[in-house]
Amino acid sequence: MQFPPFDLVRLLKTVFEPQIGERIAILIDLPDPEKIQNFSFLKDPSFPIQNRAHDVFYQGLKNGAMKTLGLEGGEIFAYQLSGGSNLDFSDVAYDPHGKKISLRADVYSQYDIILCISTYSATAPLTAFAKEIGFRGATLHGVNDIILASGLAVDYNQVSIQAEKLRSSMTKADFFEIDFIMEGKKYTLKLNCDGQEAQKSHGLCRGKNPDIANLPAGEVYFVPTDASGEFPHRYEEGTLAVMEVSAGKIRKSTLIRGDAKLVEAHNLKLQTDPVTGELGELGFGTQILPVSGKDIQDEKILGTMHVATGRSDHLGGHLTPDKFAIPVNATHDDLLFSPTKTPEIQVPEVRMFRDQKSIVIIQNYQPAAYLQQALQS
Repeated sequence: MQFPPFDLVRLLKTVFEPQIGERIAILIDLPDPEKIQNFSFLKDPSFPIQNRAHDVFYQGLKNGAMKTLGLEGGEIFAYQLSGGSNLDFSDVAYDPHGKKISLRADVYSQYDIILCISTYSATAPLTAFAKEIGFRGATLHGVNDIILASGLAVDYNQVSIQAEKLRSSMTKADFFEIDFIMEGKKYTLKLNCDGQEAQKSHGLCRGKNPDIANLPAGEVYFVPTDASGEFPHRYEEGTLAVMEVSAGKIRKSTLIRGDAKLVEAHNLKLQTDPVTGELGELGFGTQILPVSGKDIQDEKILGTMHVATGRSDHLGGHLTPDKFAIPVNATHDDLLFSPTKTPEIQVPEVRMFRDQKSIVIIQNYQPAAYLQQALQS
């Protein structure tokens, strides 16, 4: 796979089509946001994402990108690390002079385009603010050198075309079935979609409509209306378990091998805050990209699929943060299935059911003939 060199001007121009005079800002997250003062965080190698935000994006804007695109602003601000994917975060932030600011008053309402380059995804909270206040933006959590050289170097006009071909081929599906095999045993998860229009994350965030792009982009997704069955799961540190699903929610995790206490803690969370187990997304990757080691890119690779638990309001779902019993549980967590992320789990087949027909769309993490034909149309 060959990609052109990363070009900040090309990325911003393609994604946003910015108008002359629009104001742009950058947000980063830090455990201690006051460390943005005098850019002291740059001395700490434990913040590679934030360092790239400064070196590639902040400096890139200041060193020519803003002038080329006719943009204004270019400021950078730091907020408190949220601690989880898509959790709401504090309104308090700081600028490089050490000044304490309000994100709502001093950023969201003062800038037209906001880039959030962070440790944890901020897509859900920023989407809510964008639609309320009226800005556009992009979330680029977990950016590393592979992502810069591939997922952020692509032509998003072409990404959008490819995503639309696959979206059109899967839209209005009644339900999907995913077969899994782990340690010789087969499991099947059924996700109902009830004929809904498929949505796409295609990286374009243009015009007057307030919205947030998730970059790298390249995904077709649904918000399931129901789910049932079982599926294997690999926890981050390698523990394997089986998730029991009914009425749209994970009800129980059963240990296969690994850390029993981790599974016990998960089950306690499911019992005390049941909405944490709700399956709020089914997504399919649409791009040919290298594996980056970060889900933000790897879930966009053609042939992979993911389900997500928890918050779904940013996708058009009903699950908002106020419906969780404990605020810190109001995350949106993608569970990615791919040869590299879940090597112990095989996915021999994914089937789409539409108009009383069963159509195989993925086999062994590769697009089946139906999707290949859609891409060639």
